[in-house]
Amino acid sequence: MAININTNVTSLFAQKALNGSTMGLADSMSRLSSGLRVRSAADDAAGLAVSEDFKAKIRSLNQANRNANDGVSLAQTADGALSEIGNMLGRMRELATQSRNGTLNDTQRGFLDDEFQELKSEIDRIVETTEFNGVALIDGTQAAGIEFQVGVGTSSNDRLTLSIADSDPTALSISSSTISATAGASAALTALDTAIEEVSTRRAAIGAMQNRLAVTMSNLDTYAANLSAANSRIVDVDVASETARLTRQQILVQAGASMLAQANQGPQIALSLLR
Repeated sequence: MAININTNVTSLFAQKALNGSTMGLADSMSRLSSGLRVRSAADDAAGLAVSEDFKAKIRSLNQANRNANDGVSLAQTADGALSEIGNMLGRMRELATQSRNGTLNDTQRGFLDDEFQELKSEIDRIVETTEFNGVALIDGTQAAGIEFQVGVGTSSNDRLTLSIADSDPTALSISSSTISATAGASAALTALDTAIEEVSTRRAAIGAMQNRLAVTMSNLDTYAANLSAANSRIVDVDVASETARLTRQQILVQAGASMLAQANQGPQIALSLLR
């Protein structure tokens, strides 16, 4: 090979190789420090597109999970109120049973009826004040149904609906009930049996929805975890493989720097020939 002074071809080739190795080293260090194989579209355009879609779905799934959790809280609030109403209906039935006893006089039945009417008023108060985040629950407002968005789409399969009928004394057909006389107490017993059954039916429906929401949350967790794993396989760096690549690039950089130093000695050799 000819020895040139103006153009050190060997040095140029060594510089090119060193630059490539240095860039490879920087790239490998960037992947390891970020933990990502795909940091931009330049790394893997198709992979990035799939990853962005996965990440959007994962965020939606997590929100759907929170929606379902809010639905459970709402259902628990409604069920708690209906439980109290059921307890009061039970007490009212106890009072009606006592009022029918022939050993009582009208004055004593009047005392029983006073408590009976107070319990009806309390049921009405509970119905009017039971709400979740400002949404009335058991006053008939939600008879058409409360929708919970528990999916990432807009189809009916992505929503669950909970219907809660009005549970005030009028809706339960006990608003006019009285136990101040045995005849009224007898009619009240029949009406209360029906009311207790209706409240129990509503609580059963709410309980079933709570269980369904719990299952839905579990499925959403699984779906999100699977998508996260799939996204990881696309964009996350393989640490073992990338570490091996890093070591290789470090060796190439060191070798390139050494060769460049030697290549730069070429002009000095030419100069020594002129002495």
